[in-house]
Amino acid sequence: MNDQEDHSAARALTTHQVARLDYARRDLETARAADLATLEPAALILIIERLRARLDDVLQLIDETDGA
Repeated sequence: MNDQEDHSAARALTTHQVARLDYARRDLETARAADLATLEPAALILIIERLRARLDDVLQLIDETDGA
C-alpha cells in the first residue's frame, strides 16, 4: 500500500457520517430552492438555524475524519 492509498483509506467515511453529509446537502438544496423573498420572517429564521446546525455538524465531521 502506497502513501496515496493510506491517505484515501483514512478518509473513508462511515455510513453514519455519509448520512450526516447527505442531510446537510439536502438542507442546502432546500434553502437554495426556496424563494427567500416570499418567505415569512419566521421561515427565514428556521432556514438559517437549520443551516447553522448543519454547518456545525459538518465541521464536527471534518474534525472527526481529520483526527482518524
